[in-house]
Amino acid sequence: MYISQAKFCVKGRDMVYKYCSEHDVPHKQIGKLIVATRESEVSKLNELLVRGTENGVNGLRLMEASEAMKMEPELQCAKALFSPVSGIVDTHSLMLSLVGEAENYGAIFSYNTAVLGGNIKGNQVELFVTGSQHLDNWNEGDRLQAELRLLPEVVINSAGLAAVPLAKRLMGLDSSYLPTAYYARGHYFSLSKTKGSPFRHLIYPIPEDGGLGVHVTLDLEGQVKFGPDVEWISGVSDIASFSNRFDYSVRPDRSEIFYPEIRKYYPLLKEGSLEPGYAGIRPKLSGPGMTPSDFVIQGQDVHGVSGLVNLFGIESPGVTASMAIADYVTSQYNFHGIRVQLTSVIARLHNHFIQWMEDRGLVSGVKEPVSFVMACEIRLLELVHSPDNSAKEFGRKGTLCAHDVMIVVH
Repeated sequence: MYISQAKFCVKGRDMVYKYCSEHDVPHKQIGKLIVATRESEVSKLNELLVRGTENGVNGLRLMEASEAMKMEPELQCAKALFSPVSGIVDTHSLMLSLVGEAENYGAIFSYNTAVLGGNIKGNQVELFVTGSQHLDNWNEGDRLQAELRLLPEVVINSAGLAAVPLAKRLMGLDSSYLPTAYYARGHYFSLSKTKGSPFRHLIYPIPEDGGLGVHVTLDLEGQVKFGPDVEWISGVSDIASFSNRFDYSVRPDRSEIFYPEIRKYYPLLKEGSLEPGYAGIRPKLSGPGMTPSDFVIQGQDVHGVSGLVNLFGIESPGVTASMAIADYVTSQYNFHGIRVQLTSVIARLHNHFIQWMEDRGLVSGVKEPVSFVMACEIRLLELVHSPDNSAKEFGRKGTLCAHDVMIVVH
């Protein structure tokens, strides 16, 4: 089922702002200017205004070039669309806050623990679990031995880049319901050799094929980054996607693509002022030249398997929409009594699983009976958001893989 990104984005924005305010997560509502850099693009601004208003975005208004450039003296444009409600958030702090809140409700996080796939028998999903280190040398044709088999009550597949490959590995799930996965790499460059930030607002050009264009992003310290571009990645195997074997490097010479794009709206950009920042991979459901796809959320009403929900193509605006997606999933599929701020999997644990975790030093002193929530995307908000889908060092157990486990003890 295709779900409107825009509607989730509007609701999710309010939820994220509210959560950040209530939990002291650093954030700032700074506004965004979407700019037409030539007269031929002005009609597209009008289309964005109509579409945004229809989707419930408040406060949108068109600006003449003189007004926009008065707000941002180093900006060059023909006309602009101003969104005063847009803002920035410290996503890592937001992630930590959500993790802390989950732990306060009894959650235990099992890092470096991979869900290899599963088996569907009637309405029962069986999951195969092992240590994520076994993915390092996994190749096509190899068989990985599950260290543990789980019988969940509810499975929510939100594995990000690996969501479609993971669903393919749920034996018994009708593959005709699975979309084709596409992948796009986005690079960022940092601005250097300038005294302070040249901009106070987010600056976006007219959206391009596969992305939002090379735009201006600001962090809470006012540091400027430009990006992302769109580099389509072909020939990605399910194993490569499943194991997150993507190249996240940023070649310095790629800046040659950035300079002319940025100078369309920032003509004073100095040569040699761009330094490689970072790159990320976006999980997309539409390829080059195709109409952009909305999020896909599939439950029993689509594929017929009770308790299984697949989340596909959760790219930008994934952070903004994340809490609205969680609300939708829990209400749409009647997961009553479950407080889900994160996409997750509900299951029943047996004593041997607790012992297995204790043997690996993941938990201690847990008593039965226990039930748990297993999130297939514990890289959380940083990973559902385009463009930075790269693995990050996080928390006490090191780098997370796409299938780490979050456990909630009831």
